[in-house]
Amino acid sequence: MGALAVVLLLVGVAGALGRPFGLPAWVAPVVAAAAGLLARTTGTAASETALRSLAAPIGFLLAAVPLSVLLDELGFFEAAATLVGSRSRSLGGLWVLAAGVTTVLNLDAAVVLLTPLYIRIARREGLDPLVLALQPLVLSWLASSALPVSNLTNLIAASETGASAVAFLERLGLPSLAAVAIGWVAYRRAFRRRVVGEGVDRSSAAPPGGTGLGGPARQEGSSAELDAGARRALEVGGVVVAAVLVGFVLGRYAGLSEWEVALAADAVLLGRRGLRRPPWRVVPVGTAALAVSLGVLATGAVSHLPVSSWLGGGTGVAGLARAAGVAALAANLINNLPALLVILPGVNGSRSELWAVLVGVNMGPVLVVTGTLASLLWVETVRRMEVTVRAVDVTRAGVRIGLPGAFAGLAVLLAMRTAGLAG
Repeated sequence: MGALAVVLLLVGVAGALGRPFGLPAWVAPVVAAAAGLLARTTGTAASETALRSLAAPIGFLLAAVPLSVLLDELGFFEAAATLVGSRSRSLGGLWVLAAGVTTVLNLDAAVVLLTPLYIRIARREGLDPLVLALQPLVLSWLASSALPVSNLTNLIAASETGASAVAFLERLGLPSLAAVAIGWVAYRRAFRRRVVGEGVDRSSAAPPGGTGLGGPARQEGSSAELDAGARRALEVGGVVVAAVLVGFVLGRYAGLSEWEVALAADAVLLGRRGLRRPPWRVVPVGTAALAVSLGVLATGAVSHLPVSSWLGGGTGVAGLARAAGVAALAANLINNLPALLVILPGVNGSRSELWAVLVGVNMGPVLVVTGTLASLLWVETVRRMEVTVRAVDVTRAGVRIGLPGAFAGLAVLLAMRTAGLAG
């Protein structure tokens, strides 16, 4: 049974990435999870554990995409792009903004709210929309470790180990800062000629989606003036976005999850526009099914995997580097949330190892689009904005930008451990 559980997990992952016969990515994991339940390789208790852990992020995923659609249909992102584009062309400022939103709120909020805005700004400034849209994606990897609220993996780890927000900031603040800084250097180097505006022919036009990384940009003009409709969209959308952000920060004290805040915002915007063409068609049900099935498969396989021996159990530099590497590999294979559920029981109360594992599951899943729910959410958002994106584009950005940032974050964590500051 143990071998079958592991095989089903590998089949689910391979099917999600390879998509045999052109099937949607969720089909193979769902079929594998169903087979595991029927064969009883995955117990009911294990499945319930996985579902409880994934309920909040999946709920946010299902509510956040319609929120982004409704704000876009309102005209909020177009108006905000006009306003921001007319005042500043600093890509460094946009990078810092995305890093700050990711850290203080959470990576999913940054992806949902900033990706459409950055695409609009890119089109107005004559830049490649996909290149600018990569900023929220990359920073969802590199800037989501410093606080418990930054990432659900952090919240799960804090709940299981009792680690405080102060402990997160002290141990993962500097590694996150280093990852963001080196990520920016790598981003500029990777897209130097296409993201700074130097050498860009603003008179050239392209289809709405461009042609992927390095493709020609779409020109939509740039106007500093907002007409009455745009000002109204900015006012209404701004109030909704502000309320959502406040809800994310303060809602937890009232027992509200992020998905409940997003759902409430959906209801407000739906009420304003009426029920004509509700955006049910954009609810990412398939993506949610993919994440849930991978979680169930991973939880079913965990008891049959020698996780503790893989981690190494050491708290020295070599042991922590190994733990981070194992965590990153697992996150790329099965998604970082199931990976954390698999790995966390093997940490055995070691705080040093915990920080290394979090660096691995947060900064490490940069090679495949299924590595994080935020990556899947980003793909849904970018494609809805009619920007062409392929799985290889995410991998290429992960290798060229994400990996240097992740290695920098890990290097700083290991240096802190050597200095006795990351225990």
